[in-house]
Amino acid sequence: MATETQTLENTVIQVRRDILRMVHKVNSGHPGGSLGCTEFLVALYFEVMNLKEGFDMNGIDEDMFFLSNGHISPVFYSVLARKGYFPVDELNTFRLINSRLQGHPTTHEGLPGVRIASGSLGQGLSVAIGAAQAKKLNGDSSNVFALLGDGELQEGQNWEAIMYAAGKKVDNLIATVDFNGKQIDGSTDEVLPLGDLRKKFEAFGWEVLEIKEGNDLAAIVAGLKDAVAKSGNGKPVCILLHTEMGNGVDYMMHTHAWHGKAPNDEQLEVALEQNPATLGDY
Repeated sequence: MATETQTLENTVIQVRRDILRMVHKVNSGHPGGSLGCTEFLVALYFEVMNLKEGFDMNGIDEDMFFLSNGHISPVFYSVLARKGYFPVDELNTFRLINSRLQGHPTTHEGLPGVRIASGSLGQGLSVAIGAAQAKKLNGDSSNVFALLGDGELQEGQNWEAIMYAAGKKVDNLIATVDFNGKQIDGSTDEVLPLGDLRKKFEAFGWEVLEIKEGNDLAAIVAGLKDAVAKSGNGKPVCILLHTEMGNGVDYMMHTHAWHGKAPNDEQLEVALEQNPATLGDY
């Protein structure tokens, strides 16, 4: 009988396979960041968040999640499907015309688990803050989680939101930064240096945690639970999650080249061999 940790690890491997097969089929999508955040989203949805059965757009009395860096939709869709929000075989429609699984998540298709259209970077944190404040106004004690890309923090709207969340004591908000140091045009240091993010968030009045091993399930679960324990104390919480873009596929790691490029047939086979099926492909 598989242990809880083994079950999570098996889910991570299967989600990786889903991501690779989805972007390969349509020769389009963003595998790099999706693979880098696989462990995080599996840990969040399968271990940490308090979720109800089914899907309610308002998320009353349950934790909510907002994906701001919407280009990593492959990992988001796979995790939602594997969690039971919609049939796993629907992953086969990724980026097809009239599919509910568009390249960036949208809401008008009514895909369960998706509460905002995202992919226009810099906006997701603002929406998450609004949801968190609504929970406070409604006496709802659950938390709101958001995931942002590090390159996304080059967008100015984020810093207004970061200032606002601390100033208004939105302490039921936990925002994670996918801190891989890479974006589509190169490293974040080359494109526009982010400086010391920890000191910046702290200067804005946030509680800041770092998960140095951002692709290690145990470290992620522990870090997320620590963040939940620190919520409700007057400050929003930021997690700096140090990930590796393309994690789990050796030729995709340590480069920004796979930010938005699909593997060809031979590359797909190599990647799948490195991640043997655990739960069954769609």
